[in-house]
Amino acid sequence: MQTPSVTLAAHEASIEIAASPEAVYDLVSDVTRMGEWSPESTGADWIDGGTGNKGDWFEGHNKSGDNDWTRACQVAAAEPGRDFTFVVGGVEDNCTWWSYEMEPVEGGTRLTERWWLVNKTPGVQGMSQEQFEGRAAFTETMLKDTISAIKAAAES
Repeated sequence: MQTPSVTLAAHEASIEIAASPEAVYDLVSDVTRMGEWSPESTGADWIDGGTGNKGDWFEGHNKSGDNDWTRACQVAAAEPGRDFTFVVGGVEDNCTWWSYEMEPVEGGTRLTERWWLVNKTPGVQGMSQEQFEGRAAFTETMLKDTISAIKAAAES
């Protein structure tokens, strides 16, 4: 899913992984495992029997420093081997989007993680401009760390 042209902030990072797009998709679409790779996520729980299909909801759990929080997220795209995208607060609220896109390349998969913010979540609304910019910069680093950890898991 491509980042829209109008955002408050956006970052992306890519990495090549020696695994098939389907194997990489199986990892990133299992949000219950995200805590294994993300510096901030501590995992997730599917809501109402969700399993990762478009429209399903999950609660994503996070921790950064002394702060921890849980946010409801909705799956916006679920195309095995191609794209797994979810939105914090749901598609209708159109706030923070996280996308994992897989592209076949010689020897495996190019995984691109994208993050974009269209509307501020309640947690971001209370931030000063300086805090917001710091948060966006941290997210850029977090993307690189997350996909590096996914690569290590996929190749092990």
